[in-house]
Amino acid sequence: MIKKYLLMLILALVNAACLAQETVKAEKMDVLLTPDIGGIKQAIEIKTDDARKPVLLFLSGGPGSSMMKNADAFTTILKSRFTIIQWDQRDAGKTLKLNPSPDQPTLAQMTEDTRQVVEFIRKTLHQEKIYLLGSSWGNVLGFDMVKNHPEWLHAYLAVNPVVSQMDSENELLQTLKLHLKDNPAASKELAQVAAPFATEQDLFYLRKWLFYKEGKKFVFDPEFKAFFGEWAKTWTPVWTDVMRIDLRQTLPAVQCPVYFFVGKNDIQTSAGITTGYFEKLRAPNKQLFLFEHSGHQIHQEEAEKFQHTIIGILDATIAGQR
Repeated sequence: MIKKYLLMLILALVNAACLAQETVKAEKMDVLLTPDIGGIKQAIEIKTDDARKPVLLFLSGGPGSSMMKNADAFTTILKSRFTIIQWDQRDAGKTLKLNPSPDQPTLAQMTEDTRQVVEFIRKTLHQEKIYLLGSSWGNVLGFDMVKNHPEWLHAYLAVNPVVSQMDSENELLQTLKLHLKDNPAASKELAQVAAPFATEQDLFYLRKWLFYKEGKKFVFDPEFKAFFGEWAKTWTPVWTDVMRIDLRQTLPAVQCPVYFFVGKNDIQTSAGITTGYFEKLRAPNKQLFLFEHSGHQIHQEEAEKFQHTIIGILDATIAGQR
């Protein structure tokens, strides 16, 4: 009888060892999942050599843009410390290829999508909390998570965030008028712009001359205007709601650590407005990182510093938990 129990114990230990080995093998992930989020299939990419690593989920700018296709350029260093997750939002990137949104997207729908994505990731990877990063428009979604589910977040990373886009657009308009005062075509079109935008043309002129100031000559191509027109058909209602947001009024305090990444030369989401909001924001822990050589695309313009800064936040969080 003793030999029988001993044999059963040995078999149990062998089985446990085999299961443990299988679990270790399963922890390496490089997958594109397409769960049902908000009634449609949405593309979520998970890359890690160990799924037990802290999760870092990126919320793309836009709306209607994807960070997934170029993610390797700004996550190579991060991969050593995080499980990296990219999500293509509805009507963007691989999610759009899977299935267009059956209805025109709304801000309420996008924030609910975000909640479902975060919940899906937490359950799939068995992690109670994640690190969440919003880039530009992605902060509209990210700060909604901060407001409603801070308990799900180790920390929130706000990269060139939308704080008060109405004020940012007005600042941008004045900056462009001054900078391009000797350009007759620019002066004529910018003189027609007023925020809040009365027409889609207002935003088109602002983005056209902003990109021109940044050296992008494609703004004169007919394809650019056609692309913007298609974007506006989908996203104008969402952007109209975004223009009404003012975090200085609606979110004076948060309940999780927040870290602001600000491009010194950002005039699309005003660096001054962001800094002013940060200074008054109440949080259990907060810090602002200024990127001297960046405008609105920190993850592209200073990719190495961007990644090392995030890793520094992770190290500080771990040290604080000891």
